[in-house]
Amino acid sequence: MTVHIVGAGVLDPIGSDARGPVIVAFLVFIGLSLLWLFTLASSQEHEPERLYLADRSLSPVFNGFAMAGEQITVVTLLVTSGFIALYGYDGFNIAIDLMLALGVLLLLAQKIRDSGLYTLGDLFSVHAAGRASRTAAALVTLAITIPLLMVQLRATGISVALLIGRSNHGTQVVCTVLMGLLVGFFAVVADLRGTSFMQVVKVVVTLITLSLITLLALSRFEWNPGYLLSAAAEKSVSPSGYLSPGLWPRIANLGSLNAIGEHIVVILGTAVLPNLILRVSASRTGRSARRSMSIASGLGAAFVVLLSAAGFAAAAVVGGDVIRAVDEVGQGSPILLASEVLPHGSVARVALITAMASVAFLAALTTVSSVAFAAAVTFARDVFPQGKGPRTRTGEARVLRLTLVALVAVSLSLSTAISRYPVESLVIFALCVAASSVFPALIYTFFWPKFNRRGLLWSVHGGLLLSLVLSSPVVTGTENSLWPELSFNWYPYYNAGMVSVPAALFLGWIGSLTSPESSQPVAGAVRTTGKDVGRRSTARPRTARGRHAG
Repeated sequence: MTVHIVGAGVLDPIGSDARGPVIVAFLVFIGLSLLWLFTLASSQEHEPERLYLADRSLSPVFNGFAMAGEQITVVTLLVTSGFIALYGYDGFNIAIDLMLALGVLLLLAQKIRDSGLYTLGDLFSVHAAGRASRTAAALVTLAITIPLLMVQLRATGISVALLIGRSNHGTQVVCTVLMGLLVGFFAVVADLRGTSFMQVVKVVVTLITLSLITLLALSRFEWNPGYLLSAAAEKSVSPSGYLSPGLWPRIANLGSLNAIGEHIVVILGTAVLPNLILRVSASRTGRSARRSMSIASGLGAAFVVLLSAAGFAAAAVVGGDVIRAVDEVGQGSPILLASEVLPHGSVARVALITAMASVAFLAALTTVSSVAFAAAVTFARDVFPQGKGPRTRTGEARVLRLTLVALVAVSLSLSTAISRYPVESLVIFALCVAASSVFPALIYTFFWPKFNRRGLLWSVHGGLLLSLVLSSPVVTGTENSLWPELSFNWYPYYNAGMVSVPAALFLGWIGSLTSPESSQPVAGAVRTTGKDVGRRSTARPRTARGRHAG
């Protein structure tokens, strides 16, 4: 393998001969993406339903591809593949959890769509109408969205810095800011339909690119996966533990229970993220939502297989020490692999590096847009209507855009401010909040008629509070914490999910049973028991006060 050193020991795997063509091709791709965006946004209307849900007109196949695209984030593409390259078995487990999350969402998809509702505030209000439930939804959405955006923007900056051959901290910060501004601009002007087109393109390009680099890597080991895995273990940071559990540094005082908590958080939290709920709601009917999820599950399984293969291939071809030299969690491993599977100086190598960089850019573009857009929809629907005066469609759309700007600006500022610290653990925190505050509420909403206002508020606030209090390893005490040099851990697990998820379920149950009020579903909310529910769910739900739910 050829490794170039630039300046004070900065890794440059691409080399000066290929860097110019790669950057030019990458910029052309960015330009074409933005041009396409302007084309999609030129006919955009101010009707909120068209902005949020594309008029619920997306076909099952198209929305299925777009749903699969929601799973291909910067974190899954770069961070998860890096975890596999560095930590082997443990990283592979995380990839499997992402695939299982689609199965959980498949269970809920038809009920979410048949309800006719599409924000957390709307769904929380099914059995608990009022301002308190919508405020809780807004708090939970913020706690999920901002950490996810911070990590996505940070990973994008690292990949672009590696692309230009300057992977030092200062360049990574500059690239994070520049790419954050570019991606934030896309998020502000896009709508669900435009984002959906980009998601579909991303799925196709990602699967083709990962297939190509994996096959090229496998060809270097006589097309034998066993040889590749052996080489990956041999060149990893820990050859003896690479293919066994426990290599990823974390607090595990109680052994396998810690791993169980991680699986719970990743699977349940990923399944109920606000952007996925919004995507499911864009289906034509409940049945088409299930069909879309089935298609997304198949595509997601293919992505997980290819992502895992690429992670192991990166360890075998590039080596764990070189991958870690770029970033502690291996976020540059896909680009490093693309730069080494073909001979230096070849046109094909330039094309492959450019393709991998373009995939990373598409992942950043669509992920930040989808996550921020879903959060902004929640605020436009759940917070803005609570203000004084009548709500107008133009005013709601304006609130949506202003919220998008604020979310991206805050996330980018925070990501830059703590750029010297590992922020990847924030993903676990965000997923823990989703698993603890959203999943129990949705399960009770759809499957327990006695669920009521007290049960919802106890479950949501209790899950959020426990996620905050018990997430000390996210802040300190481990190698992947924000401040690893500090030590004030009072909780033995890497995340709070082992306690917060069961506790939130219990609080929702006991709160509903002890409440003097009975469950009174929102008037007009579609029940999910009849065969004709899909047809009726296209009507816009109304609250008991007679205005649109939200």
